[in-house]
Amino acid sequence: MLKVFADRGGTFTDIVAVTDNQDIINKLSRYPERFLIVTLPNQQWIIVYKLLSENPEQYQDAAIQGIRDIMGISRNEPIPTEAIEVVKMGTTVATNALLERKGDRVVLLITKGFKDALRIGYQNRPNIFARHIVLPTMLYEQVIEIDERYDAHGNELIPINIEQVKNDLQAVYNTGIQSCAIVFMHSDRYPYHEQQIAKIAQEIGFTQISVSHQVSPLMKLVSRGDTTVVDAYLTPILRRYVNQVASQLPGVKLMFMKSDGGLVAAQQFQGKDSILSGPAGGIVGAVQTSKRAGFELVITFDMGGTSTDVAHFKGEYERQLDSEIAGARMRVPVLAINTIAAGGGSILFFDGSSYRVGPKSAGSNPGPACYRRGGPLTVTDANVMLGKIHPQYFPSIFGMDGNLPLNKDTVIQQFTQLAADIQTATLNDSTPEQVAAGFMAIAVENMANAIKKISLQRGYDVSQYVLCCFGGAGGQVACLIADTLGMKKIFLHPYAGVLSAYGMGLADVRAIREGGVERPLTQALIPKLHQLMEYLETQARSEIDQVLSQVEIVQKVNLKYQGTNSTLTVDLTDEVAVMRQDFEAEHKSRYGFIQLEKSLIVESASVEVIQKMETPEEPLIIRTRPLDKPPTSIEIVRMFSNNRWHNTPVYRREDLQPEDSINGPAIVVEKISTIVVEPNWEARLTERNHLILQRLVSKG
Repeated sequence: MLKVFADRGGTFTDIVAVTDNQDIINKLSRYPERFLIVTLPNQQWIIVYKLLSENPEQYQDAAIQGIRDIMGISRNEPIPTEAIEVVKMGTTVATNALLERKGDRVVLLITKGFKDALRIGYQNRPNIFARHIVLPTMLYEQVIEIDERYDAHGNELIPINIEQVKNDLQAVYNTGIQSCAIVFMHSDRYPYHEQQIAKIAQEIGFTQISVSHQVSPLMKLVSRGDTTVVDAYLTPILRRYVNQVASQLPGVKLMFMKSDGGLVAAQQFQGKDSILSGPAGGIVGAVQTSKRAGFELVITFDMGGTSTDVAHFKGEYERQLDSEIAGARMRVPVLAINTIAAGGGSILFFDGSSYRVGPKSAGSNPGPACYRRGGPLTVTDANVMLGKIHPQYFPSIFGMDGNLPLNKDTVIQQFTQLAADIQTATLNDSTPEQVAAGFMAIAVENMANAIKKISLQRGYDVSQYVLCCFGGAGGQVACLIADTLGMKKIFLHPYAGVLSAYGMGLADVRAIREGGVERPLTQALIPKLHQLMEYLETQARSEIDQVLSQVEIVQKVNLKYQGTNSTLTVDLTDEVAVMRQDFEAEHKSRYGFIQLEKSLIVESASVEVIQKMETPEEPLIIRTRPLDKPPTSIEIVRMFSNNRWHNTPVYRREDLQPEDSINGPAIVVEKISTIVVEPNWEARLTERNHLILQRLVSKG
C-alpha cells in the first residue's frame, strides 16, 4: 500500500510517500538522483520526490504526476487506485487565486442600509502618512440590499419580502454569477432570515452559497461579512481543484490540510479554511519533528522559492482569529504564521542608489537566472555566486529536455555586469561576490525581522529557542539568520527540504467550532459556557468520520478587558480566578501591564476535536565507523563568507554517521537541499539522523 503526502508550493511540489511495496522501491532505486529512498523499520520505505508546480508542457497537475512517477505509470494510463491507501495534501490553489484576484464572481446579500459596510471596513490607515490611499479591491461584484432586520435581542423588526428577493436574485443569476455570500445584521445569533434566503438561492440554482452564521458564527458584521465573501469567492475554485484530483483517484481516501493545522476530508474542505493550507503543513512538520528531537521551544523557519514563513511554538500551536491575507480580512482560526515575500526566487535589483530584494519572485517559470530560462538574478543566484550552491550537487532538471545542470556562467556574468553598473552609479568599487553578499545580507535582515515580529515583539526571548529550519532554501541561510537573532542552535531534519509535505503525514484530523458569547466572566456564566461547549463539540464531531476512535477535546475561551477590543485565548476551567490569572500573565507578557480594576468579558469560545492519526516512524541509525575517524569530504570548493573566500569541504549527508561533528566553514549536500555551515558554527549528527548546528563560543 502507498500513503502519499503532498505539498503544492509556489515553485515546487514536494511529495513524501510511505510504501511497503518492494517492486516500487526496486524500480525507483535505478534513479538515485531523482528519488531519495529511506528504509524504515518493519519492511517499509519512505520516498522523497520534488517536481516543479507548473510545467504545462509536461503535466496538468503536479501532485498527480508525482504519484504517477512514483508508481511508474505513463501519462495516459489510469492510476491503480486500489494500491493507494490515503493521499494527504496541502495546496496553494486558493491562496494564489486570492493573491491574483482570480476567484469566482460573487454577489453579496446584506441588510438594507449596509451596502457599503465591507468597503468602509474599519477605516484603519495602515500607512498613516500616505496621501493617496489605495483601498483593497472588493471580492464581490454586485450587492443586493435585503430589506430585513432583527434587533439585538432577536425581535423581528422587518420580515423578508420573499417575492422581491426571488426577482433580485434571479436577475443576478441571469448575468452568470453563481456564487453568493449572505450576511445579515445579528445573524450570528438569529440566523432565520439567512436560512430563508439560502433556500431561495438554492432553488434558483446558485452553486455556492456561503452563509455567515455557518462560516463565522461570531459578532462583528464586517469581519463576519469579509470571511463569508472570501469563502464564496474561493470555495468554487477549490471545489474544482479537489474534484479534478479526486477524479484521477477514484475511491482513494483524500484529505486536505486546513489553515489551522488539522486535516479534513476532501469534500468538507472550504475556501475559508484553505488560505494557509501549505504553510500549515510546514508548521506541523517542524513542531512534530522538533518534539521528537527533544526541543520544546521552537521558532519554525520555512524558506521556499517564493516566500518565507515563520512561526513561534511554546507547547501548543498558536492560532489567531483575525487575520488579513492578500488584502482580505478573515475571522477564522488560522495558525499564527508570519509570511514575507523573500524566498530563493526573490528578485534582486539595484534601483540606482540601494540594493533591493523582492517582493517579486521569479517563481518556477522563468525561475532564477541559473535555471536556464532567461530569468532575473535572485537570492538563489546570489548563493551560486558565493559558492554556497554548486551545480554538481543540484538536481540536473533544467534546459529544454530537463536534463542540464544549473548555469553558473550566466550568474557570474550577470553579477559582474551588476557590479560594474553599481560602480558607475555610486563610485563604490565592489567585487561581484561582495555585491552578491550585500544582497544576501538584506534578504537575511528581512527574514530575521519577520522572526522578531512573532517572538521578541511579543515578549519571548529567542536565544532560548531552537531554530527549526526547513524548505528548499532554508539550510543555505540558517546560520546567518541565527547569528542576526543571537540564536545558538539550529535543527535540520533529514526531510527538511520537503518538511511541509512530511507534515501532512504527521498531522491529526482536527475540527474547530466557535460560538460568540459577549458576557462578563463570572462564576454564574460557567454552566452556560459548558452548555455552549457541548453544542460546539457535537457540531465538530460531525466533521470527523469515526465517532468511536480516540479523540482529544480542547476547550478555549477568548477573553478581553471590558471596553477593549483585543482578545487573548486561555483554557476553559471551572475557576474564574484561574482564567483571570492566565489572562493577566499573558497580557503582562504581551503588553507589559495589567488593569486590575477592569472586569473581563468572554468574547467567544471554541472547541477543538482532535483525532490522532497513525504517523510514519523514524529509524535510528547506527555508527559503523570508528569514533576517532572523522567523515571524509568529497571535495574542497571555494565559498565566500565574512568578506573573504574560504576553502570549504563538501560532505554528503548520507556519508555522515551519529556523533560526527564538522566545524564550519563547510557545506553538507543532500538530495533535496544544501546546508551551509558558516565559520564559528559546528554541525553534529544525532542517532535519529538529525543535524544539529551549534554556535561555537568565540574565544575573546
